[in-house]
Amino acid sequence: MTGFNTGDLALLIDSKGRRKMITLEPGKKFFSHTGAIEHDDILNGTNANIVETEKGSKYLVIKPLLRDFVLGMPRGATVIYPKDAAMIVGYADLYPGAKVLEAGVGSGALSASILRAIGTAGYLESFERREDFAAIAKSNIENFFGSMPENWNVTVGDVIDVQNDGFTHILLDMLEPWVPLQKISTVLLPGGVLCCYVATTTQLSVFVEAVRELECFIEPEAFETILRPWHLEGLAVRPEHRMIGHTGFLVLTRRMGLEVKPLVKRRRPTTSGADQN
Repeated sequence: MTGFNTGDLALLIDSKGRRKMITLEPGKKFFSHTGAIEHDDILNGTNANIVETEKGSKYLVIKPLLRDFVLGMPRGATVIYPKDAAMIVGYADLYPGAKVLEAGVGSGALSASILRAIGTAGYLESFERREDFAAIAKSNIENFFGSMPENWNVTVGDVIDVQNDGFTHILLDMLEPWVPLQKISTVLLPGGVLCCYVATTTQLSVFVEAVRELECFIEPEAFETILRPWHLEGLAVRPEHRMIGHTGFLVLTRRMGLEVKPLVKRRRPTTSGADQN
């Protein structure tokens, strides 16, 4: 992390907070309205350094975090925002060595977070129906990690055709995640985590009811994450006028043991006569 090498990504941030991510190559230049910056000046410097254009404009140059890369990478499909990816990694309890099945690769944003979390000892099998999305995701992953991870396999097709089993985690990001539920329930280990990302309340309702009807998962939980940045300038400390509000819902549940049915959630009885039969 102390310096840059050829092929590394570098994030340039000007005094107004504008950002540009570049891939470093000897002899090349980064051009802006405030002048050019030599790639060699960055390669010969350190991480978190200040560089200047020939016109004297200063830029912070720093190695991007995964969240920086995700927000600036080429997209085929809408990405899962870093705030949601972080919740998936944390709440689904992804760990080094986990065996993960992912349906809906999109642009590869969540795939990158998964690969980071499971490490080289883990394994990620991803399914994407659209070949163009899969190609963009592969390019983004290779660009971020510097090479294609050996423990990642991408199949252009439907997750319902998955052949492997013994997964510790299954992550779904698709329009109709209830469709492959019966199949994926057979390849998830007892106690394994099923996490689904959906955008609308209709999808949320249909998916949760489908999970309950299968009677092989514990009672699902659902939530959304709202991220509100704060403005920090002297004593003017207040919420920013813009925020990242609703992006999607996360639904989490776990696989019951084989031939074991889940506990039925006890609900408070109503006082209406309609339920007194």
